[in-house]
Amino acid sequence: MIIIIYKLRWYRVILRPWSKSKGVFYLKGEKSMDLLEELEWRGLIKDTTNKDILKELINKKATLYCGFDPTASSLHIGHLVPVLTLKRFQSFGHRIIALVGGGTGLIGDPSGRNSERKLLTLKQSLENADLIKEQLSRFLDFSDSKKTIMLNNYDWLSKIDVITFLRDYGKNFPINYMLAKDTVASRLESGISFTEFSYMIVQSIDFYNLYKKENCRIQLGGSDQWGNITSGTELIRRIEGDSNVVGITMPLITKSDGTKFGKSSGGSFWLDAEMTSPYSIYQYFLNTSDQDVVHYLKVFTFYNKDEIEEFENKVKESPELRQAQKALAKSLVIMLHGEQAMEEVQKMCDVLFGGNVKDLSLKQINVCFNGVPNIFISEPKNIVDVLVEVKAASSKREARELLEKGTYSINGDKIMDINYVFDKQNAIENSVFIVRRGKKNYFMVKIS
Repeated sequence: MIIIIYKLRWYRVILRPWSKSKGVFYLKGEKSMDLLEELEWRGLIKDTTNKDILKELINKKATLYCGFDPTASSLHIGHLVPVLTLKRFQSFGHRIIALVGGGTGLIGDPSGRNSERKLLTLKQSLENADLIKEQLSRFLDFSDSKKTIMLNNYDWLSKIDVITFLRDYGKNFPINYMLAKDTVASRLESGISFTEFSYMIVQSIDFYNLYKKENCRIQLGGSDQWGNITSGTELIRRIEGDSNVVGITMPLITKSDGTKFGKSSGGSFWLDAEMTSPYSIYQYFLNTSDQDVVHYLKVFTFYNKDEIEEFENKVKESPELRQAQKALAKSLVIMLHGEQAMEEVQKMCDVLFGGNVKDLSLKQINVCFNGVPNIFISEPKNIVDVLVEVKAASSKREARELLEKGTYSINGDKIMDINYVFDKQNAIENSVFIVRRGKKNYFMVKIS
C-alpha cells in the first residue's frame, strides 16, 4: 500500500490484482478515514459518555477494554460486533484488554433480562472463561502485551471481602442512582435480587481496576451495557476525580424485518464449529436480505468503503446474483473457521446444485441436509413404501408414476425401478440415503 498526500488529505492507493494470469494491477484511490470516522460510518457507535474526550484519547492511542461474561462455553455471532470492533481499534495502534468475566459470570448481568439468570457454578464459569479466551485469540493479536492482553476478573473480584466491597465501592453508589438505571428500573415490578442489583457495582470495579493497573481509559460494550458502563466512569470520577475516561456503546444488531439477528429455530449461531457448523453460518448470511446486507458488510467484514459501495451498487443493479451476500458469507466463514472450512462449505453447496452427494462424508451430509424431512428404517424396505413414508410422494400410486418418469434420484443416481430396495448395502457409509425429487426437494432416509 502506498500513502499519497494530496491537498492536505491522506489517500491510500491500493494495488489490487486485475488478472492473475497476466500479473496486471490497477490503482484504486480511497480517502482514508480516521478511526472515529470509520466506526461511525460502519454504524458501530450508538452512545459515548463524552465524544470530545473520545476523540482526544483516540488521537493519543489509548488502552480500552471490553468484557465477555462466560454464560456459555462459546461466544455467539452477536459477540462478533465488539470483537471485530476491538480488532479495528487494534489495527489503528490502540492497546486492547479482552476481559473474560469469570467473576461477573458468577453474579449474573440483569441487562436485557426480565427474570433472574440461572447462576453458574465456579467450575462452569472458569471452564467457560478458558474456552472463550481461546476463541478471542483467533481474532486479536496476543503476541505482544503492548498490543493486547487477556484478563479474567475473577482474579481480583474473588479477593475483595464484603467489608471492602461495601465501604470502598458500595458507598459511591447512591440507591436512587442505581434505581434510575434501566436495567434495574425495568425489573422492579417483576423483581430483582440483591445479587443482580449489585452487578453494576461489580462491573464498575472492573473498569476502576483496569484504570488503576493498566491505564485503561475506554470501555466498550453493547447498548444494553450503557448503565453498567456509565457506572464505571462515575466510580472512577468519584474515587479518583478523573473525568477523562470514556464509555462507548455499539448498537445491538437487528434485522430489518424486526426478527432477532443471529437466531434460528435451533437457537443461537455459535462461533464454535461443533455447536454451529461453518455451513450453517454460510447459509445464514447467504440468506441475508438486500435491505440488511450492506449494513452487515460494514459491521462484520473488513471490506473498505469503496468495496462496500461497489457491493451496494451490485445489490441495486443485479440483486438476483446475490454477490454481496456471497461475499459476506464467505468472508465470515473464512474469518471464523479458515480457508479449508470454506472449501468444504463450497463443496456442500455444489452438491445441492447438481453435484454428487457421494462425494460428501457422512458428517457433511448430516450438516448439509439438516432439517430436511427424514425417517429411520430398521430393515430393508421397498422404494415405493419409503417414498410415501418420507413424504416424497402423497401415495403409492403417485410414487410409482413419478418413478417411471425419472423424477427421483437416490444418493445421486436416477432411480426408475419400482422394485428398488433401501438396505444397508446401498446406503452411503451403510448409514444414510439422500432422496431428491426434482431439482430442489430433498429427503433423508437413515438406517437405524
